[in-house]
Parts: sequence; structure tokens; C-alpha cells
Amino acid sequence: MIRVLLADDQSLVRAGFRALLDAQPDIEVAGEAADGEQAVRAVRELRPDVVLMDIRMPLLDGLAATRRITEDTALGQVKVVMLTTFELDEYVFEAIRSGASGFLVKDTEPEELLRAVRSVVGGDALLSPGVTRRLIAEFAARSKEPAAGDALAELTEREREVMALVGIGLSNEEIARRLVVSPLTAKTHVSRTMVKLGARDRAQLVVLAYESGLVRPGWLG
Repeated sequence: MIRVLLADDQSLVRAGFRALLDAQPDIEVAGEAADGEQAVRAVRELRPDVVLMDIRMPLLDGLAATRRITEDTALGQVKVVMLTTFELDEYVFEAIRSGASGFLVKDTEPEELLRAVRSVVGGDALLSPGVTRRLIAEFAARSKEPAAGDALAELTEREREVMALVGIGLSNEEIARRLVVSPLTAKTHVSRTMVKLGARDRAQLVVLAYESGLVRPGWLG
């Protein structure tokens, strides 16, 4: 059973998500929060698998709440998905740097929301490749010069290659076709790369690909 915490200051939004999620045989709503402070307390108490976190909330916004959750090593298995009204909300990029697993627009189709919740728990890509590429393109435009360092020193050549392909927005299936390997092999390389770099998920792997200089703006396509 996938346990989800709903964090949004609008009760109607929470009610809508709860009705959809509780109707699924493999998903249950573990709790609700109306502000960021409540969300952090609820996560520590309930230990949900996924938090659907609104960005703009009173007392403590979703971005600050996400930082508190992702910086707590005891909550390492909790995935945070940001909820926003607009796909390219200015706070989304900082949220992903802070450890959020991705984001969804509030008016997303019900099927896409359910797919996203299940996918993020399984460690797969949260967003469709098209949305991922738009996110990456915007992130690349905003990113600073890559920091020098040996963050990638532990990776094999193949793992660097796979990380670069993740960085330009390719799915496991697309990576498999590009490298002429099976999708399972591609997924294994992605998983090993995340473990070596301490990345929580693919979203952070994308950020690391840019911040390490492995991928540069303009390489999309």
C-alpha cells in the first residue's frame, strides 16, 4: 500500500486529491496538512511514502518544508512531489535542488497523478519525457557555471554516459535504444549511478549532471 500525505492550504484541493487517491486499491491517504509546519510534523509522525506538497502555503512554504524533510536522514525514503499552478513555477527548480522528486500541476489529469505517485515510489521518472525536457531546458538556462570537483570520480565510463543521457531528459527505454542495451540494463546503470552519487532520484541526477559539468546547456535534443 502506497501511503500519501496531502499538504495544501486549500481544503477543496485536498478533498479532491483524497477522493481520487483513496479510491485506488493500492493507495491510501495517510494524512493532511494545511501549512508547511503541519506538513513537516505529519511526515515525521506518519512516515508516508509520498508527500504531495503545495509550493505556496502559510507559516512555512512548501520549499522550506521540503528542505526540512529531505535534509532529515531519518526520512530518506519519503518522496516529495511539488504541486504548482504553473508548469514552470520559479520555485520548482530550487525545490528539485532541495531534494524534491519532481512536480505536478494541480490540474493534471487524474490518471497522470496516479501514475506519478506510483512511479515516484518505484524510483522511475516522475514526469513524461516532454515535460522533463522543458524542465531541464529551464533549469539549464538558470543554472550557474558548473563547480569543479571530482563528484563523478567513482563512476565508470558507461555510468557517466548514462548520466549524461538522463541529464538531457531521456527515459530508460530511450537510453536503452541509444546504447543498444536492454531497458533493464539501462535502469540498472541509472540506479547504480544514483547510489554512487547519493541522488535520491532522477530529478537530482539531472541537477548533478548540470552542476558537475557533465551536461551543458544547449545539449538538449
